[in-house]
Amino acid sequence: MSAPQPADPARPLGIVRSVGAVFFGMIVVVVLSVGTDALLRAIGVFPRGGQRMSDPQFVIATVYRIVFGIIGGFVTAVLAPARPMQHALFYGFVGFGLSCVGYLASRNLNLGPSWYPIALIVTSIPCAWVGGLLLVGRRQPATQPPQ
Repeated sequence: MSAPQPADPARPLGIVRSVGAVFFGMIVVVVLSVGTDALLRAIGVFPRGGQRMSDPQFVIATVYRIVFGIIGGFVTAVLAPARPMQHALFYGFVGFGLSCVGYLASRNLNLGPSWYPIALIVTSIPCAWVGGLLLVGRRQPATQPPQ
């Protein structure tokens, strides 16, 4: 019978860094989204106060949220202690779950078009994947075709 192996002291730190990478990627997206929303309201692109946005305004919001989702996936991958693509995808699954909760919580409140929260749900994982790919693609050397 062999002696029990000591716990890897780096393992808890790695878990904390993994959770932190995903959390920070989410925070980046929230800060960018809320900041852009506020800026577009301040300059008159979006309505102020409790007024509902038009469908074209929701298209604008969807486009920049897609870009911010990609940035969040990239940030998560950069901060990941190992396996950046897996971290970016986990970030995407968390975003998917939060988007589903947001949709379910607001579906009867008539806050906007029904397609908008569905677009956030559908794009969350692909955006995270692209964000992770931006980092992973840089790290892998280009392969030379056989000559």
